[in-house]
Amino acid sequence: MKSAIYPGSFDPVTNGHLDIIKRSVNIFDEVIIAVLNNNEKSPLFLVQERVNMLKEAVKGIPNVSVEAFSGLLIDFAKQKDVHVIIRGLRAVTDFEYELQIAQGNRKVSGEDLDTIFLTTSLEYAYLSSSTVKEYAKYGVCVKEFVPESIIPLLEKKFKDR
Repeated sequence: MKSAIYPGSFDPVTNGHLDIIKRSVNIFDEVIIAVLNNNEKSPLFLVQERVNMLKEAVKGIPNVSVEAFSGLLIDFAKQKDVHVIIRGLRAVTDFEYELQIAQGNRKVSGEDLDTIFLTTSLEYAYLSSSTVKEYAKYGVCVKEFVPESIIPLLEKKFKDR
């Protein structure tokens, strides 16, 4: 069984993320969505909220699981006995950043971890979690950008702030 990890902060999950997930399950037997718990960032949603959002968003997609992790991705991959990382690319600037991380991960893992890059579908090339949060913060409708179940969660977060 060929497995892969799709890591990220998913703060919040977007339709662009779901596009990568849906395409990944056509390539791999199992896709583990790994939600990063990074104490150095100040996410809008707590890690468990992001895990729950993703579980709801991928409910109908077969062979997908969602887990939180802390620390290095290479350690999480080793723990799961997975040797492939999936990363989505929107633009050339994403590639430069992601390439450095992929090469570092491969080197530090002892050449045991590969990264597969999937280019985003054109309809999501401009989309990021940061953009979604910015729009939602100012009351812009984000229904075209995120799964429907995420909208009330975004509205509540910004209402409570």
